[in-house]
Amino acid sequence: MAPQRAAVLISPSPEWPRVANRSLVLGGVLALWMAGLCARLYQLEIFEYVELVGRAQRQQQRTVEVAPERGTILDRQMHPLAMSLAVESVYAVPSEIHNRELVANLLAPVLELDPNDLLDRFNTSKSFCWVKRKISSKEVERVLNLNLSGVYFQKEMKRFYPKGELAAPVLGYVGVDDKGLAGLEYGFKGIEGKPGRVLLNEDARRQSYQSSDWGGHAGQNVVLTLDENIQYIAEKVLAQTVEKFHAAGGTAIVENPNTGEILAMAGEPNFDPNSYSNSSPEARQDRPVSWVYEPGSIFKIVTMSAALEEKLTTPNEVIDCQMGSITIAGHVIHDDGKRFGLLTVADVLAHSSDVGAIKLGLRLGDDRLYRYIRNFGFGAKTNIDLPGEERGLLRPTSAWSGISIGAISMGQEVGVTPVQLISAYSAIANGGILIQPRIVRDVYRGTSHEALPPAQGRRIVSEQTAATMRQMFEGVIDHGTGKSARVEGYTAGGKTGTAQKIDASGHYSHSHTVASFVGFAPVDKPAIAILVSIDSPVGAIYGAEVAAPAFASIAQQTLSYLNVPQDNPSSIPQVALSAAAVFPRQQRRNSAVTRNKNLEFAESAASPVQPVSYTQGARDPSRGTVILNDGPLTTVPDFAGMAVRVVVEKSQELGFDLKLNGSGVGVEQIPVAGAKVPPGSSIWVRFGR
Repeated sequence: MAPQRAAVLISPSPEWPRVANRSLVLGGVLALWMAGLCARLYQLEIFEYVELVGRAQRQQQRTVEVAPERGTILDRQMHPLAMSLAVESVYAVPSEIHNRELVANLLAPVLELDPNDLLDRFNTSKSFCWVKRKISSKEVERVLNLNLSGVYFQKEMKRFYPKGELAAPVLGYVGVDDKGLAGLEYGFKGIEGKPGRVLLNEDARRQSYQSSDWGGHAGQNVVLTLDENIQYIAEKVLAQTVEKFHAAGGTAIVENPNTGEILAMAGEPNFDPNSYSNSSPEARQDRPVSWVYEPGSIFKIVTMSAALEEKLTTPNEVIDCQMGSITIAGHVIHDDGKRFGLLTVADVLAHSSDVGAIKLGLRLGDDRLYRYIRNFGFGAKTNIDLPGEERGLLRPTSAWSGISIGAISMGQEVGVTPVQLISAYSAIANGGILIQPRIVRDVYRGTSHEALPPAQGRRIVSEQTAATMRQMFEGVIDHGTGKSARVEGYTAGGKTGTAQKIDASGHYSHSHTVASFVGFAPVDKPAIAILVSIDSPVGAIYGAEVAAPAFASIAQQTLSYLNVPQDNPSSIPQVALSAAAVFPRQQRRNSAVTRNKNLEFAESAASPVQPVSYTQGARDPSRGTVILNDGPLTTVPDFAGMAVRVVVEKSQELGFDLKLNGSGVGVEQIPVAGAKVPPGSSIWVRFGR
């Protein structure tokens, strides 16, 4: 029989409930901790993820914006006037520099910096700071030779103006960050492009371990209407004129009157945009669009054109200029310079009689004169593509005084800009259409060209009025105040202007003026319109003395450069004649008034003869010509339309010494038809087909 085992009963330990409770508590705590941790992780990963990533990036990364490559600015012949070149800039990561004071003292002399200022920059920023931007190749070499840790190079674009001062006010300039600060660089936003960026990554010790960059997009290229050769001509002549007369400054504009394209736009004083900080604010002013001044007699273009357009007068109407004195609203206004009695309207313009212009202004009245002033574009911006353009000064008629109608008729009490004036004269030159002036011809990036809106134009006077004004302006140069504006080989028309400036006392100065000449050439088919205005010339103050010769010089060189055919060949003899006889063009034979002068005919160098002088004579009112008192006189026939053979036979019959030029039929002659001259006098006839 097997032995029996005794049953052992183990009773629970009295400590067990306590251990079990502790385990449950610990498990619960762990479960709660895990639940809280999961909840917190969920919150961080889901709800706060974006914010935390952003904070981490801001702590670990630094983005440095790099200016994009600006578009190139070119003239109409595709010659670059402003371009961007890749250069090196120096930056530092101060956290990588162990001895900042030593590095600052080493870098500062080679880069021409203040070592204390450089050290302050090192201490201010741990991850990045510029040392010097856009340095020269020599400076790059000097920095490399130092072999400093924590100092690096970054490629940037630097603006460069290869022509220096040429067209500087138009182009403008940019700052060290490549942002445009003036001119087209500031006003034409498409040229800027989109900036690039450099991304720097840093570890917990602020050490840079990775970088990447994005180049952005280059700006649009801009082709201007300017021609660098015509721009050079205008700038050179303007600078010479300002220097000659010790003037405070001046401006010159050359425009194609048929398209509104600006071929040259110059201002004095000038500056070099490559180092614009070395120039004065006055030099950086874009005078052609921002200079507002009283125009003086060149403003008579409005008064005369309005009176003709409204059929209130004709070029041959005789006006009593009252020996240069007229009273308006109790104020006496005098002509400046020579005083005149009876003058035709054409000669009122030619001799710049203020009294004559005022009488025409009075016929127009306040409202009509104001309307024509606005029609000619004064008192409003031309909206040329340049920043800083002024609208000028033009008060409404409700603010005019009793004398305003007279003052404005002769170019006072109104403020204009040079670009407004050249636009007004271009309108007369092109047949009566006021065209918005343009400085931008094309905009492109790569092969993609931006479509520019067509030139805007509106008729302000009829073609007949414009043609009449062109002939009257031609008279200004031929026998009026603008003789010094004559252009060899070409007909030209224009107007002198002398405007007194306001002095410190608030009155018109007798010594400080703005001397101007605005005109066009050739007369029948104008290819160019030119404005020259000189601020405060010394020694000579009148537009006829100061600005007219500058106009002639610019016009002569520009017309030759553009290969514009001559319409008044240089072989034509130089003639000093009376007001009627001086006109070589047939339209002038009806001039109503001829000044009494000694008449002197000077033959061309090809056929030299002794000049023949005639004495003064009485005026024949039926012909408007001079009747010579000494000896028998012969009437000059009208050779217009006659063949060469017929002209030769008739001249031999009358005993004239005939001088011929050209072939075909007669088109011009000196003296004019109907003039009374002694037998044997020299007669010059030009023939054309």
